[in-house]
Amino acid sequence: MLKFLFRFGTPLLGVGCLIMLALIVTNREWPTELLNAANLQSFKILFISIILEAFPFILLGVLFSALLQVFVTDELIQKFTPKNPIAGVLFGALLGILFPLCECGMIPVVRRLIRKGMPAYIGIVYLLAGPIVNPIVYASTFTAFRTKPEMAYSRMGLAFAIAVIVGLLLYKFMKKSPLKATPALHMAHHGHSHSHDHGAHHKGFKGRVASILSHASDEFFEMGKYLIFGALLTAVIQSVIDRNTLAAFADQPVFSYIFMMGFAFILSICSTSDAFIASSFSGMFDFGPLLAFLVFGPMIDLKNTLMLLTTFRVKFVLILIALTAALTFIGAVITEALL
Repeated sequence: MLKFLFRFGTPLLGVGCLIMLALIVTNREWPTELLNAANLQSFKILFISIILEAFPFILLGVLFSALLQVFVTDELIQKFTPKNPIAGVLFGALLGILFPLCECGMIPVVRRLIRKGMPAYIGIVYLLAGPIVNPIVYASTFTAFRTKPEMAYSRMGLAFAIAVIVGLLLYKFMKKSPLKATPALHMAHHGHSHSHDHGAHHKGFKGRVASILSHASDEFFEMGKYLIFGALLTAVIQSVIDRNTLAAFADQPVFSYIFMMGFAFILSICSTSDAFIASSFSGMFDFGPLLAFLVFGPMIDLKNTLMLLTTFRVKFVLILIALTAALTFIGAVITEALL
């Protein structure tokens, strides 16, 4: 079923997205009365804003990935990656400080690092912690919650703790690579690209630039189509949710956490700007649910789940989502109790 969805669903959604873009550009309304004009306008704004917000980070990610492929050897990755699992997990959790990429651009980078020899559990730790444990996100969270600076500290600390726990569990129980098996055709292409990369070192600057652009374009189109898929679904859901509906869940002591985590998953907002969305609900939801929103969303959301499924095995992605959700819920409850 999933193979059918990815094989035929993406082209159909691509056609649908082109129709949506055409309607947006021509400023025409959708020819149906199922949605009112306000919802249609909201959809247009949300769809374009998600695309514009995420695409620069995906572009940054694939360019960084291509640079890794061309200039960084497998031996160099293996040399600088700690061999000790605890040191490796801490290294992965703090790597976002040096490379502060958004979750949209991290998946191609992590895939490239794992294929070049970085242990998978360290790459996953970086994937989880990187979008939160970095100076840009800390600054935006601190700015959004100026009257509650503990939110910024709690967000960094909880994200770091969750990533470390997940990394240690993966090191203990993960027996094989979580990456999807590479098809023979892709292997041939990869082999060609790999030889081209080595050739690029001998061709000089032009050869390296050509190799970088080739790798970046391939990964950009591979990841971009699933971003559009996620942006389309996210914009549709956001455009029909009434803000007043959220108030009904705010008074539920346990369900408010689950709801805000699910809300973060659906909204799929970039980690550099989601704190401002969360702060707008500070008068409605307590500290714990808001913290769960800020931690779970950047780690796991709708659009990056679709991109994860293109890179990692389905079973692994489902386990990662369940484990991250459980740890986020428990950590947010404990943090609120302590504060």
